[in-house]
Amino acid sequence: MTKDTPKKIKKQQAYQYIKTNILRGIYGPGYRIVIDRVAKELNLSTIPVREAIQQLEADGLIANIPYSGAIVKTVDEVNYQEVTYVMSILEAAATALAANTLTKKDLDGLEKTNNAMKKALEELDFERVGEFNVKFHATIHDKCGNSYLMEKLDQVWERVAQVRRANLAFAPQRAKASTEEHEQIITLLRAKAPAATIEEYVRQHTLNTLKAIRSLSKGTGNYIIHSM
Repeated sequence: MTKDTPKKIKKQQAYQYIKTNILRGIYGPGYRIVIDRVAKELNLSTIPVREAIQQLEADGLIANIPYSGAIVKTVDEVNYQEVTYVMSILEAAATALAANTLTKKDLDGLEKTNNAMKKALEELDFERVGEFNVKFHATIHDKCGNSYLMEKLDQVWERVAQVRRANLAFAPQRAKASTEEHEQIITLLRAKAPAATIEEYVRQHTLNTLKAIRSLSKGTGNYIIHSM
């Protein structure tokens, strides 16, 4: 163990704590993160918390506002559209690449995850719906074989996670349609469909969610609403 390992561990602990609270909506858009308070909650000094905030700022989840400090960023309409457009391209590429390596066991697992997502939707457990949706796509990403692509996908998923989770409860029809589209993705993967066919379908799948949220939030100019 190197000398600076404990320091890195403390920074990572603070990073994961703050990031998890942001993605779960505990620290909502505009929330001011008080460094001393977080340090006290984690029984850490303020140094690793400051370093974690700097990393989260680089990730695009936090903004450092003069005279206010670290604030959880909101996602405005233009930003969300731009990120989702990029996401649709990356998702499509990752899924097409993964088609060559996903096994029958993997595909059966995707089907099981999608069925669990349907059940959570029936029970109106939208937090679990979101979790199963992430798991579905993450399973595919992990098989794409391109570490750089996976890294970029993780970043864009984090950027849109707040919006998607917050709006699921208000657009359950989109969640239902999403599970149906997941079934078609599985069908295409099982059939070893051409890469272009898979890419086109998955890209549209991602853009369909953007379309639903745009329709839901039309005229507000900001997609972030209070999470469940």
